[in-house]
Amino acid sequence: MTLTQTTGPPVPRQRYPLHLEAADAPAPSRWLWLVKWLLALPHYVVLVFLWTAFVVLSLVALVAILFTGRYPRAIFDFNVGVLRWSWRVTYYAYGALATDQYPPFTLDDVPDYPAHLEVEYPEKLSRGLALVKWWLLAIPHYIVVGIFVGSGTWAVQGSDEDWRWVWGGGLIGILVVVAAIVLAFTGRYPGSLYDLVLGLNRWVLRVAAYAGLMTDRYPPFRLDLGPHEPEAGIVVTSGPPSGPAGAGAAPAAAPPAAPAAPGTPPVSGTVTAGTPPRSRWTAGPVTAVVVGSFVVVTSLALLFGGAAALFADSVLRDDGYVTTEQRFASTDGYAIVVGDVILEGTGPADVPARVAGDVRVRVVPDDPAEPVFVGIARDDDVDAYLSGVGRTIARDGPDRDIGGSAPAQDPADATFWEAQASGPGTQEVVWRPEFGRWAVVVMNADGSPGLAADMDAGVTVPWLDEVGVAALVTGGVLLAGGLLLVVLGVRAASPRATPAA
Repeated sequence: MTLTQTTGPPVPRQRYPLHLEAADAPAPSRWLWLVKWLLALPHYVVLVFLWTAFVVLSLVALVAILFTGRYPRAIFDFNVGVLRWSWRVTYYAYGALATDQYPPFTLDDVPDYPAHLEVEYPEKLSRGLALVKWWLLAIPHYIVVGIFVGSGTWAVQGSDEDWRWVWGGGLIGILVVVAAIVLAFTGRYPGSLYDLVLGLNRWVLRVAAYAGLMTDRYPPFRLDLGPHEPEAGIVVTSGPPSGPAGAGAAPAAAPPAAPAAPGTPPVSGTVTAGTPPRSRWTAGPVTAVVVGSFVVVTSLALLFGGAAALFADSVLRDDGYVTTEQRFASTDGYAIVVGDVILEGTGPADVPARVAGDVRVRVVPDDPAEPVFVGIARDDDVDAYLSGVGRTIARDGPDRDIGGSAPAQDPADATFWEAQASGPGTQEVVWRPEFGRWAVVVMNADGSPGLAADMDAGVTVPWLDEVGVAALVTGGVLLAGGLLLVVLGVRAASPRATPAA
């Protein structure tokens, strides 16, 4: 590390507890990056499971910190291993594209791999900060990290209702693409770009460690560029000297330690005097924790779903129907259409009715004295009947108006309706659903233009309470089993003190 001396008193700077290191220079081939998305796929699959366990264990660590002020060592080592694994895959794949050496499948540090990560184990952590740092205090960094990382690809729906994939990558992704193009044409990875990409990744992983409760040190708002961490030492500021040499001058700082040789894992503060030895995360404990974490997540989904089902059964029912909120729709044309109600599946036609029960569509017109018509029919029949007719398509987004003329016949005279009702005031249609594509049509009974109404829909769902209770019971059992697996895995990996000789 080179220090540039300027005037001013020296200011000490501490290294951040997360240490991210890499090879002095990248060594990728020209074209392998084109297929790394495929080569890294096994790692991406594994990381989905590992990050699920990371989240679950971080919640366990949060509880432990609140009660003891300490991060359980075995959980700490596991979560550091997940960050380390992620950094190696990032370095290999599209977070850096800096090596062709395939990442190892292990939570441990691998000395001969060109990317390393360590986090210093904290002896004590603030109970109060644990409650707020991961969601409130880290918000400024989340904004910055969002710019760095982006959100991958987005599925968006255009005005023509077709879905398209849109790139939403962040700054790191853009820089790595530039590096890949330069690499393809020149065979060289730009050194300054390499330093910048590593600095951005270092920022992201520092925030991950802070949000994961691994340290109380707030991540610095600075880019520490390059493959090696800045040495703990002197940062010199500008300004007049504090006094003549030897008269009140600050004492000289010891020179920083020389950087480690390439390929040597960084010196970490993870194991210090008075701290227990490292945890033993072998295949058995890792499998138990990962499986247990997925069981816990599944159980939480069942518990939430069961509670939601019982809430809907007891609170959202209206005359036996679980009913949606009312939706207002209006048209200057001749009909309001709620189309593309799709019921797909195979088997007997009455399967949807056995699953959902009866369906009720209720319409409350703005003018209660004006007779209205409500009908449910297959989508093709509705399209044929309303071909060339002015109408409004009610959608989740803005409604869509289609110009046209009056219908050829009054709606009640058509014979294709599966269910219908007409008259002044509130109208209800009860329908036994079947497989197919369906539409709901609301019109003035005499076929005249101009209509406004509030609409809602409901289903009986006769089995809702039984399913809610079953989901709660199953979720409770799975939660207990998942937590037991997590506890057993953590205990098996926990460090054991070596008896004195």
